[in-house]
Amino acid sequence: MAKILDQHGTPIDTGILREPQTARVAVLQHELVQSQLDGLTPAKAARILKEADTGNIIAQHQLFDDMYDRDAHLRCEFDKRRGAVLGLDWSIEPPANASRAEKKLSAWVEEILRDVVDDLEDVILAMMDAVGHGFAPIEIEWERWGTEWLPKFHPRPQTWFQLDAMRRSLRLKDGSSDGAEPIPMGWIMHQHVKAKTGYLGRMGLSRVLLWPFLYKAYSIGDFAEFLETYGLPIIVGKYPQSATPEEKSSLMRAVTALGHDARAIMPEQMAIEIQKITGSASGTPHLEMVDWADRAQSKAILGQVLSSEAKATGLGSGVADLHAEVRRDILIADARQIAGTLTRDLVYPLIALNQGGLDSYRRCPRWVFDLGEAEDLKLYSEALPALAQGGARIPVSWVHEKLRIPEAADDEPVFGGNVTPPVQPGAQSVALTARYRTAALATRLETGASSGNFADPADRLTPALAAQAEEQINAWREDIEAMLAAAGSLEEFREQLLARYEHLPADELVTVMATALSAIHLAGRSEVQDGR
Repeated sequence: MAKILDQHGTPIDTGILREPQTARVAVLQHELVQSQLDGLTPAKAARILKEADTGNIIAQHQLFDDMYDRDAHLRCEFDKRRGAVLGLDWSIEPPANASRAEKKLSAWVEEILRDVVDDLEDVILAMMDAVGHGFAPIEIEWERWGTEWLPKFHPRPQTWFQLDAMRRSLRLKDGSSDGAEPIPMGWIMHQHVKAKTGYLGRMGLSRVLLWPFLYKAYSIGDFAEFLETYGLPIIVGKYPQSATPEEKSSLMRAVTALGHDARAIMPEQMAIEIQKITGSASGTPHLEMVDWADRAQSKAILGQVLSSEAKATGLGSGVADLHAEVRRDILIADARQIAGTLTRDLVYPLIALNQGGLDSYRRCPRWVFDLGEAEDLKLYSEALPALAQGGARIPVSWVHEKLRIPEAADDEPVFGGNVTPPVQPGAQSVALTARYRTAALATRLETGASSGNFADPADRLTPALAAQAEEQINAWREDIEAMLAAAGSLEEFREQLLARYEHLPADELVTVMATALSAIHLAGRSEVQDGR
């Protein structure tokens, strides 16, 4: 019996794929969510990062989850980046120089993923968690539906994982010292980028985002305390030099009571002064720190700040275009990394379980995101006809690719009706000559070839050509009369007429006139040859 090979060429027992790996790890099912924000200080934050460097990544991931839940700006920027990939179209493409069987296999995979698997959007969103955490684990539960293995996805928290002793491989926490290795074809394990210095604890943007988050938290706390006390009058109690501690305490109670209740009592020898506030309530230093932190987070996540601000830069649209290009570069990088992971951890296992595998992973169909952009349709529609008239030989397939317009199949209806194919040089005169000869032959047959009484073909053809021309002209006249009846004024009729006949559809009339001229020319030559 042939064995199924995983992505790394190792035989795999399909029996272990019938239930999730985590279903057999009881310690994970009862794990509680813990927060690291309580009592968070710069010293505690530095300690969490150092622990991650030594292999204990749990607290680092818990802290980033807290940051994502508590910081509105950070969450907004991350959701922008996550949703950008979700808006891309995708396809399953066969390998280079694909055979008919490989093309058919690619079409089968795409059909399964589009029509049967419903939660692929959730999978892509979950994979984008790797931007912040460094990796995103999604467990696959394979279910048998008839003769097919179909995937069901379960995103898992990063806190369910630990690092091995070398700090270079992810392991599932199962209570052992080194953890359990994730089973092949049982996980979509997306790692966003190569780990800094090779250690997985240093992956993700969570580490660089921690410090702006911390500074912003302190600034917001200080600003809240400032707002709580600003506006309250400063109440100063004065006591004589000979006042006893009991008298001082009595004065303090009086000042406190006056601030809260506007009522107080105190010894006669003492005095209270109420001073007005003359400072500004802008709180500028605190808000400037918050603004700096927000901008730092936007730069780290999106590579720019304009998409998160509603400010006039005064630098023109060029800066906005540059920032948009930076965001698109990040989007392309995210999409290509996700496509590679989906090819390895989803497309190949789907083929291996249902089609018996492939001869080589190199011949596996690829998940591909559509990263092309449609060019300016109006610009191309004006430039391409001029280039073609100037002699440029432009492939139609290239035009469709640039404008992101799919080509219609041979039997598929096309927008705007059928287009008359271009006539090759010399073909028109040949066609007209053939049409005249056919008409002449028909005329001779009608007049009776057996009796030898042949009528002049030109004389018989001319009324038919006139009738064809009259049909075209009558159609124009009826159309113009309908527009005139519907128009409310002569100006409106003029605009409709110019818009309708800007490019006059005179193809049929031109053909009829050309045929008539050819017939007259041939008739003249015939008369000269006959000596008439």
